[in-house]
Amino acid sequence: MKLYSHPLSGHSHRAQLFLSLSGQEFDLIEVDLAKGEHKQPEFLRLNSFGQVPVLVDGETVIADSNAILVYLAKRLGKTEWLPEDAIGEANVQRWLSVAAGQLAYGPGAARLITVFGAKFNPEEVIGRAHALLKVLEQELSARNWLVGDHPTIADLAIYSYTARAPEGNVDLSAYPNVTAWLGRIEALPGFVGFVSTPVGLAA
Repeated sequence: MKLYSHPLSGHSHRAQLFLSLSGQEFDLIEVDLAKGEHKQPEFLRLNSFGQVPVLVDGETVIADSNAILVYLAKRLGKTEWLPEDAIGEANVQRWLSVAAGQLAYGPGAARLITVFGAKFNPEEVIGRAHALLKVLEQELSARNWLVGDHPTIADLAIYSYTARAPEGNVDLSAYPNVTAWLGRIEALPGFVGFVSTPVGLAA
């Protein structure tokens, strides 16, 4: 397997993290976003949207980080990471949608301002981040993981941008349940960290 990635992309990190936690051997190929490699014809043949990550498994090409998580769970037979029952899978899908929505446009967008100079409204995206964190804090008050009694791809989908939220000036100190949950993920065998950037509250 090959994972086309960028070290500062939380979307890339969640795919890399699952591969590592699964013990799956893979080649990590860095795509130089600054040089526009993601917009070159060769890469666009892998993902017409010109985004990382992309997973190449033999003749199979999977673009989009959440799609990669689902594919890997099915492909590697990791049913503990993606439940096969209707309710369990639906609950995981709920959080994959949150990762693509509230997470991306909250903590993810706030971090894009400080790390990449994105032109978002800081007050707006930081407000969205805290709205999401309040929900996460409440959800994690009753259990250790987002779905069920063990980690799933739902946790991995939410982890990276939440862990680096302070880089986008989003303070996690008011969310002890969230902080404890981040620690549980980081304690999993095979965990690989998401690179830190000294910006925002992490400066």
